[in-house]
Amino acid sequence: MTTTHGPRPRARDLGIPFRGTPGAANSITDVPGVEVGYSTVIQGEGAAAARTGVTAILPRGTGDVGQPCFAGMHSLNGNGELTGAHWIRETGLLSLPIGITNSHSVGTVHRGIIEWVIEHHPKVAEDWLLPVVGETYDGDLNDINGPHVTIPHVHDALNNAHAGPIAEGSIGGGTGMVCYEFKGGSGTASRRVEHGDKSFIVGAFAQANFGSRDELTIAGVPVGLSLTGDIRVSPTRPPGGGSVIIIVATNAPLLPGQCEALARRVSLGLARTGTAGSHFSGDIFLAFSTANEESLHTGYSNQPAAGSVAHVKHIPWPLIDPFYTATVEAVEEAVVNVLCAGETMVGRNGYRVPAMPVDKVLTLLADAGRH
Repeated sequence: MTTTHGPRPRARDLGIPFRGTPGAANSITDVPGVEVGYSTVIQGEGAAAARTGVTAILPRGTGDVGQPCFAGMHSLNGNGELTGAHWIRETGLLSLPIGITNSHSVGTVHRGIIEWVIEHHPKVAEDWLLPVVGETYDGDLNDINGPHVTIPHVHDALNNAHAGPIAEGSIGGGTGMVCYEFKGGSGTASRRVEHGDKSFIVGAFAQANFGSRDELTIAGVPVGLSLTGDIRVSPTRPPGGGSVIIIVATNAPLLPGQCEALARRVSLGLARTGTAGSHFSGDIFLAFSTANEESLHTGYSNQPAAGSVAHVKHIPWPLIDPFYTATVEAVEEAVVNVLCAGETMVGRNGYRVPAMPVDKVLTLLADAGRH
């Protein structure tokens, strides 16, 4: 289990310019209470090679599972899955850990979260449980039809969840992913938002598995057009397919509709990296707010008294634009962090996905006056 950033420098450390001010770890975990854990499966060769895993995101940390958050979601393209979406649309509430994995392991991760909640939060488990599990397709590098992700892997990711700096690249659910035809995976970033005398955080986490090489844009420079070497033809999908799951978290007090509005802005952050949103890519986004923790209720076991009226705070709609900007900026940087962290991987049947050539990218940025 890796708990720190990988050996390759992050995008900002390489001097790639981004707008906005990040939080302390430049991570979704800069939002107080948010924890992220991974379980990575790398084993075997040939047709049965496993290059996959599970990512767990706990909106309020291990201790407050079951305490709802306001949430909203958006689907840019629906060629993918996010379980629990109907309840989020119905109530605007999210109360369980989020799992992210490969397309054919959603059921295992769903069951694994349920079993973990039963063990660690039995009172919460007295209510119905609708875990939120997202997925992207790793069938080029991974034997996706094999039962390589198991319930113990789900529990490992949940048990290892922590705040502070988190690993990026080929780890957790992002292990076998491909982004802009380079090694993709897991990445994160955050932004501070000043609001009067208060300072809030907007953090983004990406499981990036999308985009064609010629689309790739970094810091406004269309670098992908010049990165024409070492292109591998996918044995299973056209360029641009694969999917991306983005989770946005904030401690700013937002209503469910405002969370949904942040989720819609994820599309703009992705667009800054070049993608047009492939038909074969499931691009699904979820945003949640950890504020108003004393005012939100769901389930049978914590119903408010009859006649109660809940009072919630929220950012006034006319003042929400800085949170949109923070979302767009954090998503853009999270995706570039994925690419900077990626290392060349060989997987199923010897299929090889190269790392993005960071030195060449930096040269292209310098030639364009962006580094």
